[in-house]
Amino acid sequence: MQLKPPTRAKYSQGFMPIGESDPYCALIPGLPEDLAKICLALVPRSQFPVMGSVSKRWMSFLESKEFIAVRKEVGKLEEWVYVLTADAGSKGSHWEVLGCSGQKHSPLPPMPGPTKAGFGVVVLDGKLFVIAGYAADHGKECVSDEVYRYDSCLNRWVELSKMNVARCDFACAEVNGMIYVAGGFGPNGDSLSSVEVYDAEQNKWTLIESLRRPRWGCFACSFEGKLYVMGGRSRFTIGNTRFVDVYNPNDNAWGEVKNGCVMVTAHAVLDKKLFCIEWKNQRSLAVFNPADNSWQKVPVPLTGSSSTRFCFGIHDGKLLLFSLDEEPGYKTLMYDPAAPTGSEWCTSELRPPGLCLCSF
Repeated sequence: MQLKPPTRAKYSQGFMPIGESDPYCALIPGLPEDLAKICLALVPRSQFPVMGSVSKRWMSFLESKEFIAVRKEVGKLEEWVYVLTADAGSKGSHWEVLGCSGQKHSPLPPMPGPTKAGFGVVVLDGKLFVIAGYAADHGKECVSDEVYRYDSCLNRWVELSKMNVARCDFACAEVNGMIYVAGGFGPNGDSLSSVEVYDAEQNKWTLIESLRRPRWGCFACSFEGKLYVMGGRSRFTIGNTRFVDVYNPNDNAWGEVKNGCVMVTAHAVLDKKLFCIEWKNQRSLAVFNPADNSWQKVPVPLTGSSSTRFCFGIHDGKLLLFSLDEEPGYKTLMYDPAAPTGSEWCTSELRPPGLCLCSF
């Protein structure tokens, strides 16, 4: 007797229940893959979470680098700024997205885990990574090894693999699609020289060659495929260090530049240059050009008692200076390095709804 295969329930074309997925099935049955990807990329962002529940194949595509590339190709890739703002009338804080359309604000869902300080933040492929830090647990500060990622397409946080070394007040940056963390303080308050790298494809942290000296309170950035660690302190220096540690992933080796900056209160990379504000001179931008390791000063147009405490954001190829002081009627300062001489500075309506604690 010939057995008949079991009958499968029929679903609407292109839709499958959650959990049922064939990695080789078509994104949209009847359409070529390239066209199906374009169709999904054209869907409004507000519908992405619903799309993610259609099938594992759709969710996988929404989470991929290719989805971002296709959105960009069809002119639907939005640009925005992630900001951490203080809650009104409380000691808490929350993440928001500042959209490209003026004052449009979109609060993110609450991040899992306890509220932390001294954490690191990196944006990779449009996703927000919040790394380690320390939290007060029953009055005791506890250094964390936890890592969380916010996916703007699916509007959700997920917990990733823990770091090899719990740390806070460290440097972190993205280099060639990988996330690097360096230095900081460990669980026992000891200064760290250890460095590790995160591979998002494998969800894995790996320890690599350590810094030449322990370093904390520092920051990091990326130029030409290399990791630059600047600022902060080292137990082998008096006060703050001007040494810049430079890591080349191809050689797995550290080099050094001796004319760095110290006590940086804000930093951002724009147009292949590093823009900083130093604590000792908060009325000018310190601009680092890695091509010749040179620095130049750009005065910030402030008068009188105007705010001199800022955090930086990047939007549309311009540097945003968000005030850390709540001043009535304050407008965000904006610097355009590509503008004609004398016209680089203007103001922007883009600003956080409350006190800005950090932005990316």
